[in-house]
Amino acid sequence: MAVNPFELFKQFGNLQERMNELQGRLGRITAVGSAGGGMVQVELNGHLEAIRVTVAPEAVDPVDLPMLQDLLRAALSDALVKVKEKIREEVSSLTGGLPIPPGFMGM
Repeated sequence: MAVNPFELFKQFGNLQERMNELQGRLGRITAVGSAGGGMVQVELNGHLEAIRVTVAPEAVDPVDLPMLQDLLRAALSDALVKVKEKIREEVSSLTGGLPIPPGFMGM
């Protein structure tokens, strides 16, 4: 079976359009991670940028800063897991369910 280079080029153009569309959608994707029963929350967008960090006053104990640091790390990790899943869903909808290559966009 012969491969038509023009058809491949056309498909590449479609893929490029879809990737541009994905870049636009990433800014609208958000996920909130939390820790300490919601005392610490981190909201990320689809570009993996922190757009909001909330810390309840009761989570701030100057004597136990390592606890607050652990809560921040846990909330950030939770948000990363959630936003990456939303990105996977978005990519899957754009690619018709094709799997995401390992390492694609940090996945």
